[in-house]
Amino acid sequence: MLLRAKAYSRHLAFTELNDPSLLREKLLSLLKKCPSTKTVQQIHTQMLINFIQKPNFLLIRIIDLKDFNYASLLFHQISRPNEYAFNVMIRGLTTAWQKYSHSLKLYYQMKRLGLKPDNFTYPFVFISCANLLALNHGVSVHSSVFKIGLDEDDHVSHSLITMYARCGKLDSARKVFDEIRERDLVSWNSMISGYSKMGYAKEAVELFGRMREEEFLPDEITLVSVLGSCGDLGDLVLGKWVEGFVVKNKMDLNFYMGSALIDMYGKCGALVPARRVFDAMVNKDVVTWNAMITAYAQNGLSNEAIMLFNRMKYAGVNPDKITLIGVLSACASIGALDLGKWVDKYASQRGLRHDIFCGSIDDALKVFEDMPVTNEVSWNAMISALAFNGRAHEALLLFERMSKEGGAARPNDVTFIGVLSACVHAGLVDEGRRLFDLMSSSFGLIPKSEHYSCMVDLYARAGHLSEAWDFVERMPEKVDEIVLGALLGACQKQKNTDVSQRVMQLLLEIESSNSGNYVISSKIFANLKMWDDSAKMRALMREKGVSKTPGCSWIGIDDPKQSNWK
Repeated sequence: MLLRAKAYSRHLAFTELNDPSLLREKLLSLLKKCPSTKTVQQIHTQMLINFIQKPNFLLIRIIDLKDFNYASLLFHQISRPNEYAFNVMIRGLTTAWQKYSHSLKLYYQMKRLGLKPDNFTYPFVFISCANLLALNHGVSVHSSVFKIGLDEDDHVSHSLITMYARCGKLDSARKVFDEIRERDLVSWNSMISGYSKMGYAKEAVELFGRMREEEFLPDEITLVSVLGSCGDLGDLVLGKWVEGFVVKNKMDLNFYMGSALIDMYGKCGALVPARRVFDAMVNKDVVTWNAMITAYAQNGLSNEAIMLFNRMKYAGVNPDKITLIGVLSACASIGALDLGKWVDKYASQRGLRHDIFCGSIDDALKVFEDMPVTNEVSWNAMISALAFNGRAHEALLLFERMSKEGGAARPNDVTFIGVLSACVHAGLVDEGRRLFDLMSSSFGLIPKSEHYSCMVDLYARAGHLSEAWDFVERMPEKVDEIVLGALLGACQKQKNTDVSQRVMQLLLEIESSNSGNYVISSKIFANLKMWDDSAKMRALMREKGVSKTPGCSWIGIDDPKQSNWK
């Protein structure tokens, strides 16, 4: 890399600078202005040619440009790096590249060389420990800080609070906070943020109250932490006060603040003010859209969540895994299988499927178990998430818990869609039948089309086609063509002509222009060597002017449907 830079250096005319000190000053001045790694390489080459040894200046600029390989190469070429070089590199590893384990290793290397870490070293070492959840290392480093008398340094104290809080040692973090003699706004923010992020919402709000009593004016960082705690506590009064403070002090309603307000209102069930804040934001990033979609999904307004998701796509904002988790939750609540399948495919294509369908469920379970109060929405969301992610037995166990421990949160229509879906995915026919009967006998619920659809799907997958058709005939509303299509596919596998002919007749009545129905019907007859019937189906297709449709997928956009051609 350094040799290649020599070609660029020919364009730099420094030959007229005969005075070495003038040349050094000129190069260092230019170094500060370098806009890219390439120009730094040119300066670096000139410094090597002219025997100018200023590696620390180079290191600072390379770190600012976030070139990890170049910075690492340069650092390891320094024969005797001093404290300053180590501090600069540790800061870069922590802040520019988030390579926290490298940062910690460099700290120990620094000590082995007999160099003395200082108040510019320790804050970044503690931040690294915090992100690695390396409590043992953090405690050891804290003891070193105490021995050399740096425990009263503000920057060191603030990073110590963060480290202990992230590692779950809130008592130790609070002890550090209480021992700060003259607290500033950063001190308060560090402790409030530590409480809020670790789920100690009550303590965060109480400390915020003390901060106000001591007449410290909160900034954006304070308010965002407090809003998170308001949402966890359902403290709508304080949440509204925060919004009033933002408006009164003409604070910028940016992505950070706007998303926090939407999230708080959503957790408090106040969706009208949440949407008001959302609509008032001129610029919205993916976090903002996620906050509003999640607010709708968590409060049972699944249709609104899906509509907003579609508008998000129209706005050209690419969904991330948080978006997709919220949309999947909405799909699970209303049985929107088509959109759910689209999300699954989208996530798979972008390598997000494991994050969404694996890790997120365990995270969601942890959040659910830690919730101080649960309602129908939270129980249903968790049951549906487990059901739609192949964890049927856990979904059914959670349903049993809800029935016994849910208190005022009783199983409803949406709950039974979740547990019946679990039975479908696991092939639990007897359990599905029991739960379907339980709806009316134990909970006084009248099964709806969605519940009948689940039963049809359950029986069809298990090969019980006559029972599946029986549920089709018992449906209280018009049967869904998707359900019939799935049943027809099952008939094709089982080579069942009796049920398949009834399904075909019903399908052609309600969806006479869908070429797939004719094609599948013709294939069923052909597989059974009923050639005349197969030919008649093809002829009927031509007679009605139905042509075979090119492959496409459909996504519901608000009310109409929009095609997504592949």
